[in-house]
Amino acid sequence: MQASMRRFADLPGALRAAALALFVGLPLWAPAQAGALDGPVRFGILPLGGAFESRSDWDPLLAELSRAIGRPVSVLSVNSYEALEQAIQRDEVDMAFLSGKMALDAVTQRRVNVVAQVVRHDGLPGYRALLLARKAPPFNSLKNMLEQPERWRLARGEKQSVSGFIVPQLQLFLPNHIAMETRFRSETVGTHQTNALAVANSEADVATNNSADFERFRLRFPAEAERLQVLWESELIPHAQIVVRREYPPELRKRVQAFLVGYGRAKGPRGDAERAVLKSLHDLAGFVAADNSSLQPAAKLAYQLARQNAMTAQWVNDAARQARLQRIESGYADQVSVLRDATP
Repeated sequence: MQASMRRFADLPGALRAAALALFVGLPLWAPAQAGALDGPVRFGILPLGGAFESRSDWDPLLAELSRAIGRPVSVLSVNSYEALEQAIQRDEVDMAFLSGKMALDAVTQRRVNVVAQVVRHDGLPGYRALLLARKAPPFNSLKNMLEQPERWRLARGEKQSVSGFIVPQLQLFLPNHIAMETRFRSETVGTHQTNALAVANSEADVATNNSADFERFRLRFPAEAERLQVLWESELIPHAQIVVRREYPPELRKRVQAFLVGYGRAKGPRGDAERAVLKSLHDLAGFVAADNSSLQPAAKLAYQLARQNAMTAQWVNDAARQARLQRIESGYADQVSVLRDATP
C-alpha cells in the first residue's frame, strides 16, 4: 500500500486526479472539445436561495468579469446541489461558486482548480452550521430533540451540503448516536431558505442552516426569523471557493483570479458599487487568492464523517469494518496528495 501511495504521489496533478476518479468509481469531468473553450465561459452558481435570486445577485459581478477577461460569461443557476453537480459532470460548467464538499469533488474528480475563496464582512475565516427551531414549545429544546428525535420533523440540506448535512451529522448527530436520515419522524430536503421557512411556518420542527444564510434570512424574512431560535452551532467551516476548469490557459485562469481578488477593493464610486454587489452576494467582503490546498479542511471533514459512519454502521464481522476503514484511509491520502497542487 505504501509503495502504491508513493507511485500515486509521483504522478502529475492531472494523472493523480484521473487515478483518484477511477479509485472512487466516479466519472471524470471530461476534457472539453477545442471549440468549447472559445465560447462563453459558463458559470455555475451554488443554490443559496432560489435559482432566480442567486442568478440576479451574481449578474453584475459576472458582467464585469466578462469585460475583464474579454470573454462572454453565461450563467447556470439551479435549484439543488445535485443539479449543479450533474451539470459539472456533463461538462456544462467552466467556472463555479462551490462550497467545500462540492469544490473538493470537482477538484479531485472533474479537472478544475481553485482560484479564489470568499471573504465575509465579519473577517472570520469561516461560518458556522446551525440548527434552527421555533421559540415556542414543545419543539424548542436541544435536549428534547437529542432524547426523542423520532418525535421531530427534520428539514435538512442535501448530502453535499457542508452546513446542511455533513457538519451537523459529524459534530452533533452521530456523536449522539442519531443518523439524520433514519431517526426523525419525517425528513425533507431543501435549501437553507426553504428549510428555515418550513420551521417558521410549522411545517418542520428543526432545520439545518448556517450563520451566513441565517443572517440573510433575517433580512429577507424578518417576521418568520423572529419565530426562530438557534439550538446549536458548529465549529467554524471554511468559506466557499471559486473554481475554474484546468483546460483553460493559465493566463486566463490568472486573469480571473486577479479580477476576483481586486473586486470591491477600489476607492471611490466604482469601489462603492462593487462593494454593494458583494453585500448582496451573501454579505461578502470580497475574495482572496486560493489554490487547491484550501480544500484540505473540507477533505478532512469528509474523511471524519466517513470514519464515523463506518464505526457506527452494522457489519457482518470486524474484518469487513476494518477493510472499509482501510479504504477510507487510502482514499483520504489520495485526496490530500491531489490537493497539494497549488496551480491557480
